Amino acid sequence: MSSDNLETRSRILNATWKLLEVDQGHGVRMSDIAKQAGISRQAVYLHFPTRSELLIATTRYLDDIKGIDERLALSRETAGGVDRLDAFIDAWGNYIPEIYGIARALLAMKDTDQAADLAWNDRMQAVRHGCVAAINAANNDGSLARDLPVKQATDILWTLLSVRNWEQLTQECGQSQAQYIETIKRTAHRTLLDDRARPAS
Repeated sequence: MSSDNLETRSRILNATWKLLEVDQGHGVRMSDIAKQAGISRQAVYLHFPTRSELLIATTRYLDDIKGIDERLALSRETAGGVDRLDAFIDAWGNYIPEIYGIARALLAMKDTDQAADLAWNDRMQAVRHGCVAAINAANNDGSLARDLPVKQATDILWTLLSVRNWEQLTQECGQSQAQYIETIKRTAHRTLLDDRARPAS
């Protein structure tokens, strides 16, 4: 891809990101994005043939800009189940406030907007993949609760780390970010880990 095409693509993605955060998803049409990016609507479609592709690409672009792979590196490199679980909670839990604007927009849109629903599910499946890896590590080293199936444990962790739970605890209940992380870790330890594997409180 030429440098001009890369620059245009970046302008489109940045415009989409800004509109999603500012307008919380209201009226984010391809024509709105083209106007914000200072290009024609046809040029937007040349780079992103569908709105679904554009919204998915925007969320992934945000991950690239904010360095999600580097943030997850410790979790991926940690072998021990408890440490990997904690590292993943730290990485994702501390990332949520940085992407909350676009997450809130997609959540508001997804029930009536298929493109937003696809973009949201694409990112949430990426989060679930991280949950699977953390739970598998705990299961492999014997730290997972013995009566808890791996899939059920994954479902629980995925739910604990939802954006809605972060929103409820920090925005509605007034917990600080540090308190939120501690709450999620403590709940995950008590729910998911074998008694012998739980860190001392």
